[in-house]
Amino acid sequence: MTTLKYIAHYSEQIQTQAALLLNEGRLGDYLDKKYPHQHQIQSDKALYHYINEIKSQYMRNIGPLSNVSYSSKLKVLKHALGIHTTQSRVQGSKLKAHNSITVASLFKDAPPEFLRMIVVHELAHFKEHDHNKSFYQLCCHMEPDYHQFELDTRLWLHWQER
Repeated sequence: MTTLKYIAHYSEQIQTQAALLLNEGRLGDYLDKKYPHQHQIQSDKALYHYINEIKSQYMRNIGPLSNVSYSSKLKVLKHALGIHTTQSRVQGSKLKAHNSITVASLFKDAPPEFLRMIVVHELAHFKEHDHNKSFYQLCCHMEPDYHQFELDTRLWLHWQER
């Protein structure tokens, strides 16, 4: 069986089904049928507004986002699809927070569900630093289909590498 690095931690049954679809050249058709649309969030400014909408709906108490952007170097340099950063600085007698999110630019061409999954994931890290039960509960609170979108995003990444 072909090693599928993005889904290596999934069950053998899922890996077998994915490898079969990939080897037969049917993975792209499967994903296109399931996710026929591409989102229109192409600029950093549009991404900022999109993330702020989700943040204001579910996570009002994490402080404002200072910077939001797409990065073409993210996947290559960090082996990540999104990054969140939090910095606290003392300014006079106040503590100022600097929160930012960077999303891999390959998600400019992704279905909207995949972009939402990445955004929800990175927002959840502002409250839960580790990938634990609380973290995934928070992700599912913000996006009930989080786990399915995560699996399909990983399959999409394999298809993108073909």
